[in-house]
Formats: sequence, structure tokens, C-alpha cells
Amino acid sequence: MNSVKIISGGQTGADRAALEWALANGVPCGGWCPKGRNAEDGPIDPKYPLTETPSVRYIQRTEWNARDSDATVILTTGTELTEGSLATAIRATKQGKPWLHLSREICNGDANRAGRLLRDFCVRHTILTLNVAGPRASKEPTVNEWVSDVLHAAFRTL
Repeated sequence: MNSVKIISGGQTGADRAALEWALANGVPCGGWCPKGRNAEDGPIDPKYPLTETPSVRYIQRTEWNARDSDATVILTTGTELTEGSLATAIRATKQGKPWLHLSREICNGDANRAGRLLRDFCVRHTILTLNVAGPRASKEPTVNEWVSDVLHAAFRTL
């Protein structure tokens, strides 16, 4: 599998963890964020290579990241898709894009297993640009570690 580009919206939690992982591992990254670089913890740091949408509404960046990716992975600690994660799945479906939900609870905390599932998904769908989404930190405070561990397990050999 060739290199993949990681995109996300820059929100705290899953989005930010994906960008942090990509930057730390030399993996290309980017994505769309709301006008003003808004996130729940204030303006998104400029170190994250994100482009602002015309709107301050989160849903536009969610839609545009789904649109501009080949597929989406939604990483959660719990079993259910809620709020922004559910909106992401709906947007990807409406755009005819494949998506995968990897729950830490369903995977019994096994990041290597989740990483294999993600890697197989990317190979099966010939993914070059992967939208990484999931809950914000205030909703699932430990999602950052899960995202980093799964991305590492999936793409450590890139």
C-alpha cells in the first residue's frame, strides 16, 4: 500500500489526534476547518495545515472533508455513533463514499486488530486520501490515544 494522506476537521479529540499522528510520522495531512479555525478549545493552532471553509458551521467542514476524501474512518471509544460522528457517516453515505466505524469497545481495545481492519479497508477501496473523524475530546476524553494507536497499527510501515 502506498502512502495515504490524512485529512480531518481539526476539532479536539479524534480529528486533532489524527493530525498530530500524521505530523509526527511524516504523513501528509490537511483538511477543512470552520471559518475562524473554530474548535471547542478556541482557534485551531496554525501548525495544523487546514483550510477554512466559508462558513463557521461545523457541518460544512464535515461535508467537505467527506467530499474531498476517498473514504472516512470514524474512530470512537464507545459503540454508538453520535452527534458529529453520526453526521460524518451520513455525509459520507450521501456522497457515495465508503466509511468504516472502529470502536475501541467493539474491538476489545485491540488497536492492532483495528489497524488491520483499517488497512484492509484502505486497500480494498484504494484509498489515497482518508478522512479521519470521531468525537471531540469533551465527549470521549480518551479517544486521542485510540486514534493514534489505530493509525500507527494501520500505517506504521508507510
